[in-house]
Amino acid sequence: MKKKVNCKNCFITGSVLIAAFVLWTVLIQYVDVQAAGQNGTLIGFATFNLWFHCLTGVHMTIYTITDWLGLVPIAICIGFGALGFVQLIKRRSLFKVDTDIIFLGIYYIVVIFGYLIFEMIPINYRPVLIDGFLEASYPSSTTLLVLSVMPTLIFQIERRCKYKHVRGIINALAVAFSAFMVIGRLIAGVHWATDIAGSVLLSFGMFCIYKAFVLLVDKKAGEDIYGV
Repeated sequence: MKKKVNCKNCFITGSVLIAAFVLWTVLIQYVDVQAAGQNGTLIGFATFNLWFHCLTGVHMTIYTITDWLGLVPIAICIGFGALGFVQLIKRRSLFKVDTDIIFLGIYYIVVIFGYLIFEMIPINYRPVLIDGFLEASYPSSTTLLVLSVMPTLIFQIERRCKYKHVRGIINALAVAFSAFMVIGRLIAGVHWATDIAGSVLLSFGMFCIYKAFVLLVDKKAGEDIYGV
């Protein structure tokens, strides 16, 4: 019963967060839109975004640090990909690879696909030029990557590691790293505040749906084993 409730709650939460992201994206294009960005680009929630941007200023050192640290979630993705590949080689069938790892691969592809969509269809542009170029800003790709991947690390460690202290250490580091990255991108001044908010909604929404599917498979597997 507990897994059923968790599965349903995760799916509902994920769906609500993604719906909120869609609504947030629409509002950004219609609420308080001003030609206040670089080269006169339009910015939604302009009054708030400009106030926050002036409050934090621009800190390119923080931007560079968080940009390089964006390789950490990529390395985690590669690590889980390697785990799935090893299972595939040993078990000689894709269908024998752990289902949660297969879903994880699909989930990571969806994250990349979402990133590419917003690169091709810019909603906002950065408040500053990067190496002299105007780049798409919404949602924050680094924030999206971090908050999409780090929760999966915590989820997988909880499922696969039997040592409580190791789980606790890794989980604490994952949470601290995520917080540092989100705050770092927020105060670096290379994104509007609404860009970060959009990434938070989308990433947690997608993760909750991924988790719901995994829990659903766990439930089905339990029913098959016990003949429920």
